Amino acid sequence: MGAVLKRMRRRSGLSQEALAEKIHMSRSNISKLESGKLDVRGKDLIRWAQETSSQDILVALVCNVDIATATDMFMQVTRIAGTILIGWF
Repeated sequence: MGAVLKRMRRRSGLSQEALAEKIHMSRSNISKLESGKLDVRGKDLIRWAQETSSQDILVALVCNVDIATATDMFMQVTRIAGTILIGWF
């Protein structure tokens, strides 16, 4: 899980310090979570995904599917929703 958290943070371009501020957690705990020395709580995982714009990875974890597959599905849903919204205007 730690490697996934680190991937989410790095993909968003946030440092450990910046993410810690956003999710109201110490930088030390961010480091412990990313190294697997501390288990992530559900509410922290949700905030982590929100602040790193990594909802696709969160969906992959929850659904136990490959992250690349979940990312593709997420992008397809986003495109479809965008097309529907454009049609309304």
